[in-house]
Amino acid sequence: MLTPPTTAKKPTERLQHGDVYIDEYEWLRDKDDPAVLAHLHEENAYTNARTEHLSLLREQIFEEIKGRTRETDLSVPVREGDWWYYTRTVEGKQYGIHCRAPIASPDDWEPPALDDAAQVAGLPGEQILLDDNVEAEGHDFYALGSFDVSADGTRLLYAVDTEGDERYTVRVRSLTADGEFADEIEGTGTGALFDQSGAFIFYTTVDDAWRPDTVWRHRVGDGADIDDVQVFHEPDERFWIGVGLTRSRRFLVIEAGSNVTSEAWLLRSDDPTGEFTVVWPRTEGVEYDLEHAVVNGHDRLLIVHNENAVNFELVSVSAEDPQGPRKTILAHNPTVRIEGVDAFRDFVALEYRREGLTRVAVACIPEDGGSQDDTLHELHFDEELFTVGVGGNPEWTQPSLRLGYGSFVTPSSVYDYDVRTRELTLRKQQPVLGEFDPALFAQKREWATAADGTRIPISLVYRTDLVTPGEPAPLVLYGYGSYEASMDPSFGIPRLSLLDRGVVFAIAHVRGGGEMGRLWYENGKKLHKKNTFTDFVDSARHLIDEGWTSPDRLVAQGGSAGGLLMGAIANLAPKYFAGVLAEVPFVDPLTSILDPSLPLTVIEWDEWGDPLHDSDVYAYMKSYSPLENVHETHYPRILAVTSLNDTRVLYVEPAKWVAKLRDVAGADALLKIEMAAGHGGVSGRYSAWRERAFSLAWMLDVIGAHPTGE
Repeated sequence: MLTPPTTAKKPTERLQHGDVYIDEYEWLRDKDDPAVLAHLHEENAYTNARTEHLSLLREQIFEEIKGRTRETDLSVPVREGDWWYYTRTVEGKQYGIHCRAPIASPDDWEPPALDDAAQVAGLPGEQILLDDNVEAEGHDFYALGSFDVSADGTRLLYAVDTEGDERYTVRVRSLTADGEFADEIEGTGTGALFDQSGAFIFYTTVDDAWRPDTVWRHRVGDGADIDDVQVFHEPDERFWIGVGLTRSRRFLVIEAGSNVTSEAWLLRSDDPTGEFTVVWPRTEGVEYDLEHAVVNGHDRLLIVHNENAVNFELVSVSAEDPQGPRKTILAHNPTVRIEGVDAFRDFVALEYRREGLTRVAVACIPEDGGSQDDTLHELHFDEELFTVGVGGNPEWTQPSLRLGYGSFVTPSSVYDYDVRTRELTLRKQQPVLGEFDPALFAQKREWATAADGTRIPISLVYRTDLVTPGEPAPLVLYGYGSYEASMDPSFGIPRLSLLDRGVVFAIAHVRGGGEMGRLWYENGKKLHKKNTFTDFVDSARHLIDEGWTSPDRLVAQGGSAGGLLMGAIANLAPKYFAGVLAEVPFVDPLTSILDPSLPLTVIEWDEWGDPLHDSDVYAYMKSYSPLENVHETHYPRILAVTSLNDTRVLYVEPAKWVAKLRDVAGADALLKIEMAAGHGGVSGRYSAWRERAFSLAWMLDVIGAHPTGE
């Protein structure tokens, strides 16, 4: 019988607020220690040996994902300036190829037809801007960050990360002649772009805690040895910063934001070396986002904010005097969460949530005081569950709105909505090769009831010929529940490998997420965080009580902050789950949030509370920390997946958790660690499919659903 690696105990004492905690596995934090690396390799070897019996199933699932995916494909072109921009994939290649093709005329707004010839060879007149496959050669990991073309179409900047630590190197390439500029900017954050003239690059760098904290200006052509100009620095460690350009290209924008507060500064783009000026000075607890619009020839800022409006409202202010009079466009509505606004020359689009679902509404910008079509009208869709959002829309003067749409049963779709005619045109739907009949699948909304009476939405999808409601079936229950992030119903080809084996897939929309509005988030954070965990348990209990599944056929899945959820529910209610898949799991939150030197820690205090300075927060977090609450019980089978170079949730957290689960409870816990990857896992689509096949096969093994449904 295989035995797990022995994890040495080297006690470390933590003293905080009079409380002493002995951490026996903190030594695993030093990834430069050969003993740590050796231990991680032992863990991988053990996991590989324990799951060797699933190798054929993994290969079958990988082939299913691959066989359903059109490997040589082309995205719907997006017009910007005089070009159609798109990305192609080629069978056998891991990464995309970024291309463009010329428009036919200034009035050409109809995307080129995506026939078979285009899929294989690209569009007529194609110019390859960047081939990620070439850039990735010689690297175990590759990720493309910033990607921007100058307004005149002559220069490209792109940023790459070859470690997985989310630190990028920016390079500049001429698009009018072969070769690159000598410009190379190392150690940047995720944001870099050209100014309107293309003569300057604005970019961010990060501090020692991986926080984007400084904006710089670089003159193109200065190479790598010229000192760039510091434009802005944010000293408050709770705030991240970013830099961008409005769609109209009239303003450069710097935005700073914590989890609860934001601030923005503007600079007219025709004066790139000028001084940025603040829009609204930051007020603790007030968040806002802005868009530039032109109304009756005047520059206006459309601002979505939550000052005395918990679900946000939309106002308009003068761009010249943004702190002056405000005109309310959409007043606060307690049942509607306004999420964003997009402004164009002739219309605006509003994104919001109602009844747990995303919505989009459009209005024309009135001319000469208004017209009959200047009121918002919502786009309607027929499905019970769906996700819709504004997609890539870079052109200020475009006559239509690009949308993304999908559901559990409808593959991801790209639409163009003609604002004047109100016609919705399908440009492309994600192809699903092989035998796929949407009519075989059903999606449904259930509602669980929490102990405090709160109704928790649950979204489900299953095959109607393999699952009979009321008769327990194998079920995967996914959850997240943090940062106001919403886990909306969407289509996924890998998920078909579960559904075709008679598995029900469900999402518990627990508090801490944003599905039901801002208060849904507020009631699942800081000293209300346990609502996230109990909501998930109540959702599992509801699905069991209603006959959808049974405890021996139920697997829980979550990643990152959702991995914290997985660790918490494993301690809280292990009897309801046969297995727990925790991906890059945040399972040692108290240790991390107590250390301001770690990446993201201070920023996270607005989400979790500040246990370093507040004894009540410390005690509350300690009471739910997955690592610190491992106890003697019968745990479900556990698989923790992580990455060595993850800067968001350090690998040491699941490594310590798995060791303690085995030591204290004798749990059947596995650790799988990618040695050349970051928070998002491995790079390259084929590698990602294999990793997904590994996790899916493990879950199917736990719930005993190996055979196909055919």
